[in-house]
Amino acid sequence: MTDEAILHGPLHDDLVRAMQTVPEIAGRDLTLTALSGGITNRNFRVDAAGTDQRWVIRLAGNDTHLLGISREVEHAATVMSAGVGVGPEVTAFIRPEGYLVTRFIVGTPVSDEAVHRPETLRRVADSLRRIHDGPAIPGLFVPLRIVEAYRALAMERGVPIPPEYERAAAVARRIESAFLADPIELRPCHNDLLNANFIDDGARIRIIDWEYAGMGDPFFDLGNFSINHELTAAEDEVLLAAYDGAVRPSHLARLVLMRVVSDFREAMWGVLQQGVSTLDVDFVAYAAGNFDRLLRNAASERFERALTTVTEARG
Repeated sequence: MTDEAILHGPLHDDLVRAMQTVPEIAGRDLTLTALSGGITNRNFRVDAAGTDQRWVIRLAGNDTHLLGISREVEHAATVMSAGVGVGPEVTAFIRPEGYLVTRFIVGTPVSDEAVHRPETLRRVADSLRRIHDGPAIPGLFVPLRIVEAYRALAMERGVPIPPEYERAAAVARRIESAFLADPIELRPCHNDLLNANFIDDGARIRIIDWEYAGMGDPFFDLGNFSINHELTAAEDEVLLAAYDGAVRPSHLARLVLMRVVSDFREAMWGVLQQGVSTLDVDFVAYAAGNFDRLLRNAASERFERALTTVTEARG
């Protein structure tokens, strides 16, 4: 995240009042600076007079519960991720507003160029493995059920469902059939591994914004990271080798299929946001881009080979 502007006005006053309940912050003069990088929530860096410590306070976006977000689950997941050395340290969770206050992570963004370097991929894999090996968190993340829920909620709000949905759903049924016959243990997952959610603190790749976290298939995280950063097939193998210790064909196939599942979730997230969000974002184009990439990848030989590999592995 990068700084945008110092906050003033009623929202500033409301947040300052809320933070008076946090012992480390209470009684200090506070400066709140908007942080960019999110398209669902609003985040502010908090600087307090008399200390060089800094925090981040996070405000939920409009009707984010409709996107399957639970602030209680987000809080628990952030605590878990901090405990394994990946997420930000949680300072406070302010109820009933649902404001999450965390320590500001001092570090640098992971650039689009750097993320493709083998060393960066290995460091990302290490962070993901720490998360997936961490203690259980509340909440489930089942992406294809989430897609269906997004569709129903969008229709209730009068949002037109793109014609690509039915083609994508047919692809998803093929993937789900293979996965259901070869189930995998649920693990704590982040499920929203966009580039803006990574910070390099010099020692480890840290991951922020845990609002979609839940117990799920760890290969969704791997596929989600891969497709969000448009990794090549060779880069997927580097990532998986670092994560797994080796490139197992069945695991690589699951990663490839989850790239498609991730785009389906992301596309329908964009569809639902058209009836929910008040942010100035072209969610129609956002959804269309994800549908286009999903269908293009699902029509590839690589996808068919991966589906066959997962299907044969279950025997």
